[in-house]
Amino acid sequence: MASVNKVILIGNLGADPENRFAPSGDAICNLRIATTETWRDKNTGERREATEWHRVVFFGKLAEIAGQYLKKGSQVYIEGSLRTRKWQDQSGQDRYTTEIRGDEMKMLGRREGGDAPMRGGAGEGGWDAPSPPAAARAPAGAPQRAAAAPSAAPQAGGFGDFDDDIPF
Repeated sequence: MASVNKVILIGNLGADPENRFAPSGDAICNLRIATTETWRDKNTGERREATEWHRVVFFGKLAEIAGQYLKKGSQVYIEGSLRTRKWQDQSGQDRYTTEIRGDEMKMLGRREGGDAPMRGGAGEGGWDAPSPPAAARAPAGAPQRAAAAPSAAPQAGGFGDFDDDIPF
């Protein structure tokens, strides 16, 4: 059977992204992501939590996006794979570090100073912007419709079309 090396995280940045460029000019962005697990202690009933810290590295365009839009405290979804790197410290000793090489990133939560939800990834852009009114989107010579045709796709987050009747 084939092996799988896949990591999925949803967590918060513990510090601002560290951005740099490789000699080739490619962007590199390092993040420290905290994930917290909570549970109730069976004996005492107290709420407990444990936080794990993860090192994440992005390369290329995704590194540029992460460096530009993320900051300390940002909530983020990351997919990637585990990588172990070997390097030498100042005394010449071999050192190893295991980190997550991020392949996909989506910004979660809300943008500071606004109500627009954050979205983004490699090709999705950043935060949602309010859409202009229909009249502003239509070309000047285009006729205006009196009523909009019903959409085939349901509206995201809308539950107004559900009946209150139980289906059985």
